[in-house]
Amino acid sequence: MKFGMRTPSLKKSFRARTTGKAKRQIKKALIPGYGRKGMGWIKNPRKALYNKVYRKTTFGWQDLFK
Repeated sequence: MKFGMRTPSLKKSFRARTTGKAKRQIKKALIPGYGRKGMGWIKNPRKALYNKVYRKTTFGWQDLFK
């Protein structure tokens, strides 16, 4: 588990900003329950727990300027 600042990645940051709305709309139409709050705990509780702890214990470089 990582603690502290995440390693910045321009490639991943760009992908996260550009792959958005259309892909989510398609998945929401095809996969029941996609995008609804709490579905991660049902689908894969171990990963959901890891992600919850990770988000609370790390921060990105953009958070330094808030």
